[in-house]
Amino acid sequence: MRCEWQAQTRVVAMGEWVGETVGPDVWETCRGLIPVGSVFAFLAEHRGRLFPAQMFADMYPSANGRPSMPPQILAAAITLQALHGLSDYQTVQELRCDLRWKAACGLGLYDMAFDPSLLAYFRRRLARSARPNRIFETVREVVKSTGVLKGKHRRALDSTVLDNAVATQDTVTQIIAAIRTVIREVPHAAEQAAIQCTAHDYTDPGKPRIAWNDEQARADLIDALVTDAVRLLGHLPDQQLGEKAANALGLLALVAGQDVEPAEDSNGRDGRWRITQGTAYDRMISTVDPEARHVHKTRTHRQDGFKAHLAVEPETGLYTALALRPATGTEHHEATVGIDLLADEDSPVDVFGDSAYSTGDTCQILHRAGHRLFLKPAPLKTAVLGGFSLDDFAINTAGSTVTCPAGHTVPLSEPSGRHMQRKALFTDQCASCPLRKQCTTAKTGRIVTIRPHHDLLTAARHQASTDPDWQAAYRRWRPPVERAVAWLVAHGNRRLRYRGTIKNNAWLHTRAAALNLRTLINLGLNHNGDTWHTPAIT
Repeated sequence: MRCEWQAQTRVVAMGEWVGETVGPDVWETCRGLIPVGSVFAFLAEHRGRLFPAQMFADMYPSANGRPSMPPQILAAAITLQALHGLSDYQTVQELRCDLRWKAACGLGLYDMAFDPSLLAYFRRRLARSARPNRIFETVREVVKSTGVLKGKHRRALDSTVLDNAVATQDTVTQIIAAIRTVIREVPHAAEQAAIQCTAHDYTDPGKPRIAWNDEQARADLIDALVTDAVRLLGHLPDQQLGEKAANALGLLALVAGQDVEPAEDSNGRDGRWRITQGTAYDRMISTVDPEARHVHKTRTHRQDGFKAHLAVEPETGLYTALALRPATGTEHHEATVGIDLLADEDSPVDVFGDSAYSTGDTCQILHRAGHRLFLKPAPLKTAVLGGFSLDDFAINTAGSTVTCPAGHTVPLSEPSGRHMQRKALFTDQCASCPLRKQCTTAKTGRIVTIRPHHDLLTAARHQASTDPDWQAAYRRWRPPVERAVAWLVAHGNRRLRYRGTIKNNAWLHTRAAALNLRTLINLGLNHNGDTWHTPAIT
């Protein structure tokens, strides 16, 4: 039996999905309670125009039935969720209890919203679709329609570390977890584990019971666990494996070898394993999130997680492009990702960035694309404190000669090696040179190494140190990107909520879309019936 307020059925956005709204429409009846100029009021009025039904048609290809909740409502919900940094449970609570959220998402006054798992289901569909970043792309099209970036030809690049959503695991925990995964996922692994794996009861969810303050006991445990992993990997039968099983084996091989090395005594290897000294490059830090890594933004400060890369228009603070990548690997370095962030620019721009972006290859590519570069040059190293650097040598790459500060000239070698370097050897000239102590500490004398794009980088260093216009522009337009980074990680959003690059990259784009939307609304974003416009700009 229906209550006196009656359930109302109405068409939701463009007539393609029909949703049932329980109780009176909040936006129609409580409009005066929704803050004017807020993201809530904007979505309440323009949700259907911003997120039309056909925008999500490819995510629901089946002709049988319809989604339990219109995707436009879910898109609005995850946009607000990313803006406010809430969990799925907190988001649903807001949708149930807060008039602003109900109005923004088109729910009725008495709507109890939906189960929190529906948000995870929607995000998963979105991440696996052909256009996982469509919400960010939609808001970017709104930005383009308003003309707010017209004439603004500057882009500032930066990156920031986002903390991992899971706890970092030590070597013991990782090996045990990886063996358990193999036993669970790989056919016949359980039988072999019962025979080969004796260091620990892998059905026990806890850690091995040893004297953890005893160094020798810890060393014996590490040796035994690695031996178990090696034996298990070596005794599994050859068989066709599915994706999960293959990934489990690869994970075990990785964690069993990344932190250990053969132990040696005075006679050489003794057949045991020990923890290696130092940290392995690209070390996996958790079997729960295998893509997370140790991140060093400075030599002394380390975090665990991923790197978020962003390109920002510094005058408005609008994000023009973003990417979330693993923290290690040259293919994920700032200089490499920075090129991708500028790939969609319609015309050349002034690019501002710190020294991480000033590699030779990056400068060459961006320069050829017509961009003007305001990238802080990396400082040159000197062999002697206060001594001669590379810029103190007269280097003629066209004539293949190098002249040192003492006036000695030697020829440059032909490019060689993986990095196509050229070398000038001053071994004979340094022997009796009075400036040697200011130049090198090498016994054989100074060797000058010339890398590709030397002339381009030398000109960039000269401009950065002598051109007052360059220096003024860098001081004016580089710092605002720090403000955009602060917005991105504000209110607890430096810690990620999801595992893996795909999910977190989707979250990053959704949060940037929400922040861009908020910036545009502050500029007066509206729709005149034909197009989006911002009176504050036009």
